[in-house]
Amino acid sequence: MPSAIFTIARSGLTATRRSLELTAQNVANAANPDFSRRSLTQGELVMTGSIGLNAVDSLGGVRPGVVERAESALVQRQARDASSALSTADAEFRALRDAESAIETSGLFAGLVDFEAALTRLEGNPLEPALRLSALESARKLAGNFRVADGTLANARALTQGEASSEILAVNELAGDLARINADLVGAREGTSGRAALLDARDKALRGLAEQFAITPTINANGSVDVALAGMPGVALVTGATAQSVSVTFAADGTASFAVGGAGFAPAGGAMAGRASALTEMAVLQASLDALAASAITIANGAQSAGVAADGSAGQPLFAGTGAGDIAVVLASAAGLATAPAGAAAGSRDTANLAALIAALGAPTGPTAGADTLLMGLSSRVSALETRRDGLAVVSASAEAELLRETGVDLDTEAANLVRLQQAFEANSRVVQAAAELFDTILSIR
Repeated sequence: MPSAIFTIARSGLTATRRSLELTAQNVANAANPDFSRRSLTQGELVMTGSIGLNAVDSLGGVRPGVVERAESALVQRQARDASSALSTADAEFRALRDAESAIETSGLFAGLVDFEAALTRLEGNPLEPALRLSALESARKLAGNFRVADGTLANARALTQGEASSEILAVNELAGDLARINADLVGAREGTSGRAALLDARDKALRGLAEQFAITPTINANGSVDVALAGMPGVALVTGATAQSVSVTFAADGTASFAVGGAGFAPAGGAMAGRASALTEMAVLQASLDALAASAITIANGAQSAGVAADGSAGQPLFAGTGAGDIAVVLASAAGLATAPAGAAAGSRDTANLAALIAALGAPTGPTAGADTLLMGLSSRVSALETRRDGLAVVSASAEAELLRETGVDLDTEAANLVRLQQAFEANSRVVQAAAELFDTILSIR
């Protein structure tokens, strides 16, 4: 009997020790977002022997089982999908906010308004040298505004492209890690701490991939996962222990194209989809900016060719260039501004040609109205994206909180477990002591 009690108490101590180790591991990783709570299964150990019709049961204590990892495939998927949607909106919002800042801080709209205002002042006294010089300098400032807008928009575009290129490297690393994890999971023994750690690493890699691309994972019976990138068309990224390489290229207009294993595809979600969408919109912004510059060049130079300068000579071009990046003032002097219509005499105060220029610049189809429309549209787009991002952030936070409830560590619960396990350890130790005392008592009987 004492030996049976020893065996039972020893099994209890073993199970309690292993449970204590798992509880300590849970507590140590309470702040680790990639850790899933562990627990130990246990089962009663009873041995039965029989001779003929007589059967005898022998109690063996408790059998420590396997390490169970808290997980919920549905909650994990909801958290990944919510994170992917948030990353899409956030990446597009940040990129277009930079583009908006680039155009607004360039002072382009103010430059167009100031140019019109300077021409309007000149209309009141077309032969005043100071007013002519002011109009010419406002034209020079406007050209500088266009060039600054072009340069800062290019910087915003380059920043977004740089983020895409660097994150593609991270995606390839995650895909490679996931392929190696799949290979390790094939040989991992069920119910071990090592397998649980591999599953944690698997889910971490999936979350990282979902932030960059919308993914469709398929969990296999052995715990490995096959991953396809959602898009047009969907493409396999990880299959078993094999991972494909993802690449990104940029066209002359700055737009992005993606390929997996050499096959092109358009991502349906994730930060990469947001960046790709933003780069497409930036290309449209660049084209609109160049069109505004070309419009200002055409209108101003057309007015110059239709009028005469203060000395009666034919008007010469005010601007040179074809777009926002190369627009520049080429008129030699302020006296060359063609305020009077063609055929007017030298020193004419007729401002009909100047009035036509002012009207063309301020027309609903003119560059000033175009710049206003461009900025208003961009501002509205950025505001809408911010609202959408904030809404998705709430959804993502809710999904993460639900995931934490399902798989995370509750320190209050773990503290209660520690007290319970400590009591169990002490109780099993007391059983060992009682068995030893009983054994000594039996030996002392004469």
